[in-house]
Amino acid sequence: MRGCYLVTVYSAADPVDWAPRRVLVTGVTGSGKSTLVQRIGDRLGVPSTEMDALHWGAGWQERPEFRAEAAALAARPAWVTELQYTSKLGALFLERADTLVWLDLPPRVSLTRLTVRTVRRRRRRERLWGVNVEPPLWTIATDRDHIIRWWWRTRKNAAKRVPAYAVAHPRLRVVQLGSRREVDAWLEGLEGAGTVGAGPSPDK
Repeated sequence: MRGCYLVTVYSAADPVDWAPRRVLVTGVTGSGKSTLVQRIGDRLGVPSTEMDALHWGAGWQERPEFRAEAAALAARPAWVTELQYTSKLGALFLERADTLVWLDLPPRVSLTRLTVRTVRRRRRRERLWGVNVEPPLWTIATDRDHIIRWWWRTRKNAAKRVPAYAVAHPRLRVVQLGSRREVDAWLEGLEGAGTVGAGPSPDK
């Protein structure tokens, strides 16, 4: 385990000695959150949800149903999703989660992944969540919220916020993963994490 501002943080080498039922994944844009959400869900046999798919409607606008659907998701007994939109949802998911996986990859890795993904999506005009496409690449110079500029502004947020989340929610187990190898190792460790849904809910 690692120490993080007096907060215990699990690593890939630590056994998963609890049964994850409600899992959040956090990390900078481009770190692979959505992919890991799906992999954790598949490993645990728990429904996984991509938060961006709930949030974005046509024209990059928030879907009217987003907040109600997010609240319904958080209320379920088991789920895996990204920790996103806290400015809109507050601590809704943190209050229910038992596990927070922090994808703490080197900045060059997440930025490279994000850049390659953004260019590929734009060139192929890929439909994102069925309704949107990436804007023209030149908008990186004009749009303050372009995804690449967003990465630069928010790249250090998780390191600042994760310890605070752990302090505010003491039962939350925080797992810090710094490479693809650590991600794979931690996922392998989920095999011995117990049966999801066994025993009483920690809310009771």
